[in-house]
Amino acid sequence: MRKILLTAILSASVCMAQAQQEIRLYEGEAPGSEGIQDNERVNRGPDGNIQTISGVVTPSITVFLPEAGKATGTAVILCSGGGLMSHSWGSDVLNMAAWLNERGIAAIGLKYRTRVMGPSAGGGSPRMGGAPGFGGGMALSAEVYEFDKLTKSNANPDTSDSGQKNIDNAVADGLRAMEIVREHASEWHIDVKKIGFLGFSAGGGVALGAVVRADSNHMPAFIATIYGPSLIDVAVPENAPKLFIACRGNHHNVAAGLMSLYLDWKRAGKNAEMHLYDDGTGPFGPDDTGNTCGTWRESFYRWLQFNRMD
Repeated sequence: MRKILLTAILSASVCMAQAQQEIRLYEGEAPGSEGIQDNERVNRGPDGNIQTISGVVTPSITVFLPEAGKATGTAVILCSGGGLMSHSWGSDVLNMAAWLNERGIAAIGLKYRTRVMGPSAGGGSPRMGGAPGFGGGMALSAEVYEFDKLTKSNANPDTSDSGQKNIDNAVADGLRAMEIVREHASEWHIDVKKIGFLGFSAGGGVALGAVVRADSNHMPAFIATIYGPSLIDVAVPENAPKLFIACRGNHHNVAAGLMSLYLDWKRAGKNAEMHLYDDGTGPFGPDDTGNTCGTWRESFYRWLQFNRMD
């Protein structure tokens, strides 16, 4: 029987959600990570809330449910960014979960496996395996108008074997998370036809990988990726979900990957909406109200409403 871990209630704040439950994705060791020592590290802010998590070998989901009277039946599996090396848990999960819960939407924080730790060549401290993570190595170099440089919309700059294993493990965790949310849908007052993914940066790549590799039992109803292009080759599934994209148009490599992805979805005759902002060159926060990209959450919510997924 899968072990269910009840988590301590996080300290309340205006912008942070309260976790009700944490569930490990696998009983025992995660497939593909056998024998890897768990070296998880959690960094907390002055308020005690988690900011980042790294060294994840034992993946899990953390459940944030809205008040019963507000629940709409929609659930979003949140995939945080961090270059596949860590999780930006505070901004991408806690902050976003609170915003979703206020609107009656269940939020499921996915703590997928991050870059595998290995021994150093000299037998000293552990080191990160493989090439630099997402957004690090520059094997790819493309502006948004150079999207045709990408092969099958794959914008992963890490082409090493270990880099491929990193994304494969994370994608497998995304698929497993969908299984568990479906299993608990009735208990959590979730409509199985209204479960989707929302990923940030590398987390968007994890969510997209889960969609590309999903069978009918794992396919979400929708996917939103926020400055997170695909990190694997894309073949648009016949039953592909509705797609929402938000990114800065000058975000090097990322915008090109997402432009290519949008066109793939449209060529396949699928529902896709893309927002390109011209107010900067990189990622943007969920509360970045000083720029035009600060409107992305409201655009995403309106998109959910329009597609009757709210």
